[in-house]
Amino acid sequence: YTIIADVPYDRPQTTMARFTMCSKCQAEYDDPKNRRFHAQPNACPVCGPSVRLTDPAGRKIGAEDPVATAAAWLADGKIGAIKGLGGYHLAVDAADQRAVDRLRRRKGRYEKPLALMVRDLATAGELGHVSDEEAAVLTSPQRPIVLLRRRPGSAVARSVAPGNPHLGLMLPYTPLHHLLLRTGRPYLVMTSGNVSEEPIQIDNDQALTGIGHIADFFLIHDRDILLRSDDSVVFVDTGRTRQIRRSRGFVPTPIFLGHKAEPVLGLGAELKNTICLTRQDHAFVSQHIGDLDNAETYAFFELTISHLRRILEVTPRYAAHDLHPDYLSTVHARRKLDLPRVVVQHHHAHAVSCMAEHDLDEPVIALSLDGTGHGPDGTVWGGECLITERHTYRRRGRLFHLALPGGDRAVKQPWRLALAALTAAYGPDVPDLPVMAAHAEDAPLLRSMIEQGVNSPLTSSLGRLFDAVAALIDLRHEVSFEGQAAMELEMILDRSAVAGPYPHDLIVEDGLFVLDTRGLIRAVVDDLDRGVSRGVISLRFHRTIVEGLARMCRWLRRETNLNRVVLSGGCLMNRYLTIHLPQRLEEDGFQAFTQALAPSNDGGVCLGQAVAADAAIRRGLVTGSETVLGPEEAGP
Repeated sequence: YTIIADVPYDRPQTTMARFTMCSKCQAEYDDPKNRRFHAQPNACPVCGPSVRLTDPAGRKIGAEDPVATAAAWLADGKIGAIKGLGGYHLAVDAADQRAVDRLRRRKGRYEKPLALMVRDLATAGELGHVSDEEAAVLTSPQRPIVLLRRRPGSAVARSVAPGNPHLGLMLPYTPLHHLLLRTGRPYLVMTSGNVSEEPIQIDNDQALTGIGHIADFFLIHDRDILLRSDDSVVFVDTGRTRQIRRSRGFVPTPIFLGHKAEPVLGLGAELKNTICLTRQDHAFVSQHIGDLDNAETYAFFELTISHLRRILEVTPRYAAHDLHPDYLSTVHARRKLDLPRVVVQHHHAHAVSCMAEHDLDEPVIALSLDGTGHGPDGTVWGGECLITERHTYRRRGRLFHLALPGGDRAVKQPWRLALAALTAAYGPDVPDLPVMAAHAEDAPLLRSMIEQGVNSPLTSSLGRLFDAVAALIDLRHEVSFEGQAAMELEMILDRSAVAGPYPHDLIVEDGLFVLDTRGLIRAVVDDLDRGVSRGVISLRFHRTIVEGLARMCRWLRRETNLNRVVLSGGCLMNRYLTIHLPQRLEEDGFQAFTQALAPSNDGGVCLGQAVAADAAIRRGLVTGSETVLGPEEAGP
């Protein structure tokens, strides 16, 4: 690799300081007459990045061709740590079941799908169905991971994406990747170089310590990575590229706001954290930071804040954060930032994130649908229908409450949610389903907790309802990663079946429209008793959610005359909902808006926080050290 540079006389080595020089080149560089180099082939005397192989202890391994040797070792079943552009990858032969299983055990990532890097577009087409739109995204300069419908019968090991009808594929995006894929296997597992839930490794020495127990060898180059950046993840539907994880390639491209904003720092959510900094009429959303549940990720969070401020040359005048008092992003704002703070409720931020993307500044109906968010009424929100403005909101509808027996444990053990749903639907006479028989010893205590309201907070979350139904049909009793049960319920959906939605009612409770899901639960149980397939049950469930939410919006339109609906929240990662819910709303004459520039999951919350705070500042609503936005009273 030849580095061509034009180095000013007064700043020697500015451009090339991060590259290693051999003694000959150093001597030539020290000669004053060679201080200025011109962009001509082979004119630059500076050596390019060097590549070397090491063992997990950092000892150099002699190899005439390190890349060819690494490719051979991967083909032989070894796990390699490959240094890339935004951090290290852990690589194995994607067709080697034992190698993939060994990687999962060492990394501590037991079921979550692993990404693949493929040699070229033709190879991608052998593994997955690639539309013209998906091919354009795969070959774009951003080179994201694209979720593709997998082709049956490929040689990809079953544990790469167990039970998943999709594969996440990306093309090479560095010279080292191209050489490795050209020399060895045509497709490799390329997952982030970290222990699960920790930040991706970027420093050579730290990587040896951090993932040396996972990798059998390291393929290292000596070009420094200044700031980690995970691979971006997207999917394509209805002709739009939807962001799941917005990171390498898409950052720091701004989102245009259509007006000059105050300099606000949005600190994001607890999960899938990103931060946002506004400058003039731009909102800059950072790369994926991760879940703020360990010291390493929190340190990266702090580093990202300082880095974004430095490269944008912006000093924020306000901070915006979530309503949840225990999120580390909230704690950071309160303890470490000497700025006026604007508190933005989680689902309000989701809605405003979508509004900002479409430059909507008038009141809208918002469906904010996800797994969890701190509600000002003391319950856990997640299936919300809001009348939303950028600076405030009014809650007008929700899903029927379910209990969360055991609190956060119910999120990791959906069978608890199945029990809560059955208790809500049937009272004390809970049907004897397989999921209940499997947990017969624990069920009586949990039922007592639900009935007495002990350690069983209420939730209106759509994500938790997905979990409950997945457990009811004996699909998934426990999960190993966030959203797993809901994802698998979508995976089994039988799109070829002819089946309508389940019975559902809209009721009024405490001044809110409530989608009553008790009849839905009883109908699911009836279908199970009749031997209806799980794929058909999943289809009917999805259709019920679409019809019920569309019906709620129709009721609100009669009340408010609002005709625009914004859709956001992690449940919009569900492709069926992303396609069919907007279509159903448009059939009813609504204008429906979904997100593509920022993730609809928690990775886009920081954008909504910053834009909501800016709107409140411009209206003169931000006073004192802390200002909480909304909610307005629900009204009649």
